[in-house]
Amino acid sequence: MADCGKSSLCAIVPKEVKLDQEVLSCLFFPQTAPISARAGYWTLEQGLVSHARAGIERPIERNFHISSTFGMFYSLLERGDMSKPVHGVGTRHFVVIVQLGYYLVTMPNLRVPGLGRDTSLYKFVSKKQLSPYKKNRSCSEYAMEEEKEEEEEESGVSDMGSERRVYDGRKKLGPSDSFLPGLHDDVALTCLAWVCRSDYASLSCLNMRFNSLMKRGYLYDLRKQLAIVEHWVYMVCDPRGWEAFDPRRNKWMTLPKIPCDECFNHADKESLTVGSELLVFGRELFDFAIWKYRLICQKWVKCEGMNHPRCLFGSGSLGSIAIIAGGSDKNGNILKSAELYDSKTGRWEMLPKMHSPRRLCSGFFMDGKFYVIGGMTSPTDSLTCGEEYDLKSRKWRKIEGMYPNVNRAAQAPPLVAVVDNELYAVEYLTNMVKKYDKEKNSWNVLGRLPVRADSSNGWGLAFKACGKELLVVGGQRGPEGEAIVLNSWCPKSGVQNGTLDWKVIGMKEHVGVFVYNCAVMGC
Repeated sequence: MADCGKSSLCAIVPKEVKLDQEVLSCLFFPQTAPISARAGYWTLEQGLVSHARAGIERPIERNFHISSTFGMFYSLLERGDMSKPVHGVGTRHFVVIVQLGYYLVTMPNLRVPGLGRDTSLYKFVSKKQLSPYKKNRSCSEYAMEEEKEEEEEESGVSDMGSERRVYDGRKKLGPSDSFLPGLHDDVALTCLAWVCRSDYASLSCLNMRFNSLMKRGYLYDLRKQLAIVEHWVYMVCDPRGWEAFDPRRNKWMTLPKIPCDECFNHADKESLTVGSELLVFGRELFDFAIWKYRLICQKWVKCEGMNHPRCLFGSGSLGSIAIIAGGSDKNGNILKSAELYDSKTGRWEMLPKMHSPRRLCSGFFMDGKFYVIGGMTSPTDSLTCGEEYDLKSRKWRKIEGMYPNVNRAAQAPPLVAVVDNELYAVEYLTNMVKKYDKEKNSWNVLGRLPVRADSSNGWGLAFKACGKELLVVGGQRGPEGEAIVLNSWCPKSGVQNGTLDWKVIGMKEHVGVFVYNCAVMGC
């Protein structure tokens, strides 16, 4: 690790600043930081600005805030040039702030003069147990692998003395070059991991090394180890195909069209997210098929088929694995078999069979175990029991009366979601949200949905977990036409006078009122 930032760190941090969690939250997430931390935040900012002024020729504007640091970075990305200052701010200011953020977050054992083990910084990082980032590959190994792949993939590269250039005139970066000027790759990659996912396309356009970094998916692995998660909503609500919604930026993005046949394109489909993949299940001309959208390469590829292809199943995902249970085969037989999908290998594994066959059921993970509830065991018989699968013992346990809402054949599978290991569900006929009591095996009514579910028996409505919040995606008709509205509610906020404080976080106009498929991916 380079020592260039240690002396800067001593000069940056004023003695009167208490580097606690609230001040750090101001540094990285100023829009959500508590008011009580502002004093320390502004003091910290002035220390940064004063230090940066000494290192650049052009003075920094007084109203330049730490909160605009990543805004500055985004401006650089949009312009495609990271070598020049933006808005009169020198590169050194950006480097100093990013260095500070890196040390505060990832260096709990940092030993520098003036920052001993008695400081609040050490106590904070010790309390949060933020250990230094440990990679599976060192930066030198990463750079060597990168160089090897580029040599294999690229043509038109020639040796010109000690400096290699491609035919388009751009310098080819070597292992010693950093992604960010003045920062060691360890620091730079950690900083880049905090960049919003919606900026990855811009990052890949900066130069060949950034492009290679994006294609490898290295930042997603790093984000996972640093517990950096952004939840995006993927949905289909019109024939134009899949779209992604970034709630943090209120930004919609269109995914490439699935290169499938017309039969798959017009058939009913089911979907789930696992790892950094979006899986879409449907039927082609002769059999069932699965297409997956790989977030890393941003393209659709054909997924390996299940051992027992099916539809109308229950499913849930946890990290890099997903479980599919029940459903119907292509001949209409109701199944009680289950399969596990591993996104790391792309393979399906058969699991022990459930106690009862069921279709039109729902699945989810809770407390590290997989559950299936609801569904039909025959064209006329509904199931009120649930089943729990323990991944360690590889056994199913039947839970009588876990889902007493009887499914009619015309009703959708149970609309369920899990937030903080608590199960929530929608009761179609009453448009109410209910919470499951694990100890009593019963349901408690919380409040009303922000949209109606009874008019369509639950079809065309999405009820999902989105981080720490519940998400309801449904259509509405108004004076300006039809629209799909995304509403969220945080269970931690509680129930106020029998009502839930739903907030509109997004809207898609002129796309109808029916949500065909919806899934949430956090990575």
